[in-house]
Amino acid sequence: MTPQQMIDSYGLQNIIYFPQSSAVEFHAPSATLLSTAGLPHSEVFTSKETVPDPHPGTDSITLGSRFRHLGIPCPDESRGWWTLGYLFESLLAVDPKTGKVYSFPEGEPGYTNLHRDVDSLLFALVEFRRLEVDHDNEVDPEELSARFKQVVGAFDPTPFADENSQWNLSLEELRNGIW
Repeated sequence: MTPQQMIDSYGLQNIIYFPQSSAVEFHAPSATLLSTAGLPHSEVFTSKETVPDPHPGTDSITLGSRFRHLGIPCPDESRGWWTLGYLFESLLAVDPKTGKVYSFPEGEPGYTNLHRDVDSLLFALVEFRRLEVDHDNEVDPEELSARFKQVVGAFDPTPFADENSQWNLSLEELRNGIW
């Protein structure tokens, strides 16, 4: 994923760039992408950087701190993962050691491995933006769903591995005319 692909899809004003720091151990390819290509801010994906922290005094980056403050159980292995933002109603987090992206569906315990890495997440978000534009131009929802699943799945099958993943649920809503 390149910075230009993100800008072409979302516009420069809708890209949130993350600072890179050598003081923090973070999966190098993921850190580079977040600081150069960034994350979009849209109706579908809201970057953590654009969401005001409703809980002053908590660590808004790591899941363990946020979940503890909210009284939500946080699996031990995910306590140190970093919040990226929200995809629809799911909180997304990245494991800073591996770069894998996980989804925490609202109101459900546990998490789902949603993307093999940040590059895969960005690829899916760019493809989903393309889907949104085509949907606005009244392209058949079944065709859009099939195309998204084929293109994204060829890049990384992880987003569709769990039948209840946020991507599968969103495509089902698209096919059923819910949006």
